[in-house]
Amino acid sequence: MTDTMQRIALARRPDGEPVPEDFRLEDIPMPDPADGEVLVKVHYMSLDPYMRGRMDDAKSYATPVPVGGTMEGGAVGEVIASKSDAFAPGDYAFGMFGWASHGCLPARELRKLDPAHAPLTAALGVLGMPGFTGWFGLTEYGKPQKGETVVVAAATGPVGSMVGQVAKARGCHVVGVAGGPEKCALATDKFGFDACLDHRAYADGKEMRDALAKACPDGIDIYFENVGGKVLEGVLPLMNVGGRIPVCGMISWYNAGGLGANASGDKDNLPKLWRTILVNRLHVHGFIISDQFDHYPRFLSEIGPKVAAGEIGIQEDIAEGLENAPEAFMGMLKGRNYGKQIVKIT
Repeated sequence: MTDTMQRIALARRPDGEPVPEDFRLEDIPMPDPADGEVLVKVHYMSLDPYMRGRMDDAKSYATPVPVGGTMEGGAVGEVIASKSDAFAPGDYAFGMFGWASHGCLPARELRKLDPAHAPLTAALGVLGMPGFTGWFGLTEYGKPQKGETVVVAAATGPVGSMVGQVAKARGCHVVGVAGGPEKCALATDKFGFDACLDHRAYADGKEMRDALAKACPDGIDIYFENVGGKVLEGVLPLMNVGGRIPVCGMISWYNAGGLGANASGDKDNLPKLWRTILVNRLHVHGFIISDQFDHYPRFLSEIGPKVAAGEIGIQEDIAEGLENAPEAFMGMLKGRNYGKQIVKIT
């Protein structure tokens, strides 16, 4: 075993969109596991939109990454040393190891994986936090009923694709929104959406609304919110009375500090938004999936067999090499990935 490992550290806090200078590749000493800890050689690590928020020093639901600290993230790999009876060398595990070639954590913070049941990368996407997020947000707060219309933003990502497939399985009319004709084709051809709209084809919320109105002739009962921006502006006027909006994310605003701005830069849409929620008696529910992991076994019991049977479509984008993680991350924030963004370390 070598004496050093590699990591990506947060070199400075971004001003708007992250740039390469915000990250730093470093060699650091290899950790030595203490009693109860496990050392893992990372094979794959996850890149997710929430990581952008961790780069800002702003009040949020989680502590930001300190400048000079390892970028946060989930990863999977092989146990190479263990001082816990729960893991032995050669086992595979998921943990929050961050953007790094190795990770050392208490065994209680790890989840053992069996590569015979599902590929290791599944624990980062379809059977991991993103898939669980889509399943939980839709079933718990969307409460889909047969015949209802569901609109899903960021439709081909690991969250959105899970939402769409579960909604279709429950008898809903599902319309996706994605960036580009290739992604829209992926949503309909691979994930089974009834239709998918390319948000890049519409200049503003009004054009988005007109397109959604044609795709959703009976209005919208559930909008799974991943992006904010003009998609949200287009959806709101079409929400049916009693509609539900699980709020998972707002990636179109992340680089603007979390609140964002519309095209005019100064128009305040909050009064219109608030009135729409009141008049249509909408149920808008923000949620953070880390609060809900007591439901994770139920998710695995329902979705795990479907993945094994090939009933759930999976799309992964895999970048090669830890040193390329920043570029892949910046591309993901701009919608360059087609599915779950993963970095292969070994």
